[in-house]
Amino acid sequence: MKPRISRRHLLALATAAAFAAPAAWAQGSGANWPTKPVRIVVPFAPGGTTDILARATAVELSKAFGQQFVVDNRGGAGGNIGADIVAKSAPDGYTLLMGTVGTQSINKWLYTRMPFDPQKDFTPITMVAAVPNVMVVPAEKAKNNGINNVADFIRYAKANPGKLNMASSGNGTSIHLAGELFKVMTGTFMTHFPYSGSSPALLALIGGDMDVMFDNLPSSMPHIRSGKLKALAVTSSQPSAALPGVPTVEQAGNLKGFEASSWFGLLGPAGLSPDIANRIQQEVAKALATPEMKDKLLAQGAIPSGNTPQQFAAHIDAELKKWQPVVKASGAKVD
Repeated sequence: MKPRISRRHLLALATAAAFAAPAAWAQGSGANWPTKPVRIVVPFAPGGTTDILARATAVELSKAFGQQFVVDNRGGAGGNIGADIVAKSAPDGYTLLMGTVGTQSINKWLYTRMPFDPQKDFTPITMVAAVPNVMVVPAEKAKNNGINNVADFIRYAKANPGKLNMASSGNGTSIHLAGELFKVMTGTFMTHFPYSGSSPALLALIGGDMDVMFDNLPSSMPHIRSGKLKALAVTSSQPSAALPGVPTVEQAGNLKGFEASSWFGLLGPAGLSPDIANRIQQEVAKALATPEMKDKLLAQGAIPSGNTPQQFAAHIDAELKKWQPVVKASGAKVD
């Protein structure tokens, strides 16, 4: 006699299977991945450092996996709009994020309401590169106002309170926070103008609408070399080999402890298969180790990384702790 299965029992089994299937799919081996193009969401406008690094990485991953890795720029809200797209995507490996110190470590403390949790809603894959910021001013304005160094800029800012405009790639980015930290430590005031990325902010700076920017070094480098922008100092704890003779803000401004660098790395949605994450990390690390890629990044002031998912996760945790008191001290807040 066959055992009778009640309708209620069948419904319970079907429900359990429905919930179990996505979990098993999300945690699958990823052995056949990728079978279609992969999207890398850049949460800022084209032309900035995040975009530059994402495109360079996409080229190398396309070669390694035999599938197209396509950059998708989704700027706005200090990177939160693009990051949220990835946080809410299926964890199948076909939507990745080129995250930044802003999206993963600063915005949590800056924004009153966040659409995602930077730790719980993402799977860290690998840091691509660390980048110092550079304090840049329009070369023509600097010449006309006698600004040759950081000390000159501080004197000029104090003599013209509230008249200077500070550009950034968006609220909550390291570019914004580096400027806020500078204002706090120097006792100066500049009106902050957030743009949708470094590229439009730099255009406004070069055009003379803005007076200063603490930009990521790679995106400012071409304009420094062309003579349109004057580099006053780098925001890292050590000078950059890419800008010989340019001091740190700490040195040039006599601002002990000033340090505000950026970093950029790949992340997937929470639940991404560890196999997929590890495969991406290994290929990124391999590409970054090639002399061609390494020299290309170093020439722009970027320091290649390629660390493991575990190391990247630990770095994000440490950066969250570091930036919380900085944001609080700056008084910066975005509703």
